Amino acid sequence: MVAMGRAARAAARPLAEAPADQRTLAIREAAVALRRRVDVVLAANAEDVLAAEGRGAPANMVDRLRLDPTRIAAIAGAMEAVAAQNDPLGAETARWSPPNGLDIARVSVPLGVLAIIFESRPNVAADAAVICLRSGNAAILRAGSDSLNSALAIHAAVAEGLRAAGLPETAVQMVATPDRDAVGHILGGLDGAIDLIIPRGGRSLVERVQKEARAPVLGHLEGVCHTYLHASADLEMARKVVLNAKMRRTSICGATETLLVDRAGAERLLPPVAGDLIAAGCELRGDVAARALVPTMTEANEADWSAEYLAPVLAVRVVDGVDQAVEHIVRHGSGHTEAIVAEDAAAAARFLNRVDSAIVMWNASTQFADGGEFGFGAEIGISTSRLHARGPVGAAQLVSYKYVVRGRGHVRP
Repeated sequence: MVAMGRAARAAARPLAEAPADQRTLAIREAAVALRRRVDVVLAANAEDVLAAEGRGAPANMVDRLRLDPTRIAAIAGAMEAVAAQNDPLGAETARWSPPNGLDIARVSVPLGVLAIIFESRPNVAADAAVICLRSGNAAILRAGSDSLNSALAIHAAVAEGLRAAGLPETAVQMVATPDRDAVGHILGGLDGAIDLIIPRGGRSLVERVQKEARAPVLGHLEGVCHTYLHASADLEMARKVVLNAKMRRTSICGATETLLVDRAGAERLLPPVAGDLIAAGCELRGDVAARALVPTMTEANEADWSAEYLAPVLAVRVVDGVDQAVEHIVRHGSGHTEAIVAEDAAAAARFLNRVDSAIVMWNASTQFADGGEFGFGAEIGISTSRLHARGPVGAAQLVSYKYVVRGRGHVRP
């Protein structure tokens, strides 16, 4: 592991100095290689899925793990979208001249070496690799044992892309062992080789990383996302948005986990919205007011308000207006994504201004909390941190900056 860290540090400089076209070529060739290797990747993934099912893994975890030709094509498409992005390196984000006459520019630069630790989503191997290449960062990827075979098969395509572009293969390395001690070495910083650690997985993984890491960490614990139906919400829009926000894919962190309904509109809105959810196979757990309108709901307990179900289960609460909805989100949310459905623009503006989550939405499904949907091509994850990147983390979010100062023989008096 220490040798891997040293190799990544050595690769970071030529990668950062490589012209944009060379890094673009590496990403495009990696996507081509992945499309060519579909059968190999599917065979590796089948081993992972079979092992997960044999262990009795939950259905939502197996869904996150499973690949098919359509999903692999989508992964390759996301890689190509990253290749098409403007290069974030070397951009002047500001330039000015103070009274002393110096010419000062702020210029974007890579962070250095990133360690990305993920669990059951094998697509992260591709997303993380190409985002790091686009942003000029060397990467060490560590997949969970659940997805290791799939991730290694995907990484082989990335290595092929690096070779084709004449870049060091050690610019993106995959930890090939499922041994948990590997994570401990990464958290230790690999003798100072790692500049940033990004965990992508369940609460236990993220908590361990945040507790033990000796390098900066970028990540989020949970996606306890909310959708709030204001009294002014259009009924058909509310039905469509809520059903999608919860049931499109229940296993992703952008899925709505709690539905808040304005008391002034609950009688009009909640029964039909709940009916759609129940018909789609969603279990509803509500407070007293919600159960009075939809008697088939089970009773919600205190834990339900902070639960990330990642399953077809939804907590439902009736609230007294925007302020109480915001108070509920502040108390129980995870700072990920919150949405309001409303025709009242003033109410929507109040919600958007007062809710301090990484992503706030108006009349849109929380499932749009995704780097691809934001136009980033791919993402490493959704950051709920208030330091550095926040929200979907793509290539443009994985850069720092330096100041370039130009003088004409300036000396300080």
